[in-house]
Amino acid sequence: MNKDKMNGYVDTVKGKAKEQWGKLTDDRSTENEGKVDQAKGKVKEEVGRIKDKLSR
Repeated sequence: MNKDKMNGYVDTVKGKAKEQWGKLTDDRSTENEGKVDQAKGKVKEEVGRIKDKLSR
């Protein structure tokens, strides 16, 4: 697993936690930040997958 995939996974997990916290506290801003973090994480994960394929 390369650095991009790992960072993406961490961002995705962090985003899910932030989204849930926003839902619990009824804070739309935090909830939306979590969704954005998840999207960033998924993009980073995909970049990592592509880099892995290209390096083979």
